[in-house]
Amino acid sequence: MINLNARPSFRAHDYGGETMSKGTAETEPRRHGGRYIYEELRKQILTLQLKPGAPLDEVSLAEQFGLSRSPVRDALARLISEGLVTILPNRTTLVTPFEIEEFPKYISALDLIQRAVTRLAAQHRTDADLARIRKADDVYMQAVESGDFQAMSETNKALHMTIAHAANNPYFVGYYERLLGEGQRLLHLHFDFTVTSPTAGKLGRDHDELIDAIARKDADAAEKAAHEHTMLFQKRFLDYMRQNMTESMAIL
Repeated sequence: MINLNARPSFRAHDYGGETMSKGTAETEPRRHGGRYIYEELRKQILTLQLKPGAPLDEVSLAEQFGLSRSPVRDALARLISEGLVTILPNRTTLVTPFEIEEFPKYISALDLIQRAVTRLAAQHRTDADLARIRKADDVYMQAVESGDFQAMSETNKALHMTIAHAANNPYFVGYYERLLGEGQRLLHLHFDFTVTSPTAGKLGRDHDELIDAIARKDADAAEKAAHEHTMLFQKRFLDYMRQNMTESMAIL
């Protein structure tokens, strides 16, 4: 099966090696503990420095970070809960693979939940909610202007989670956050492609129609805008894949 490991290698200035060097880890204070390990591993996973399927060994990570296995185990448990790390039946721990064949299922799930939370946000948002949504979009646009792919991914997720909270239905929030988190690796790729490729469309104020519909409390328009937003993400990612996969690894 095809997974993201099968694609051509990335440009060296954009991506690092499979793991953080021991020397880098040792320069950080031990007091950071599990939280620091979690943040570093999460960053490396989302930016594809740690690629899908890469093994994660507790002993090696503990030595790398200069800490005991306990904070490493805590960090891995948190990453497992977010769907970024997986434990196999044989107890092997690895970065969760993403197989291209599963992409349509991911998009289907994302589309349904994104339409639902955005529709509910239009119905239930308060003035304070709308102010938070607009602020989150401003922060996202600052990240776009900076060209920082990780910041773009994190602030895009934060914006959509702000919308989810405005929907005023906590049953949607956890599942939506997990879907957005699992998609951040894909988002990183499509941001890279969109920003650097001369043939790709440029990033702009992609959330304007969605936010305007929420502001007007137009639930139908909000749901439609959310669907179109998901389809735009799908198109950009597939454009990336068509350009970067070899002819022998066609995905369509």
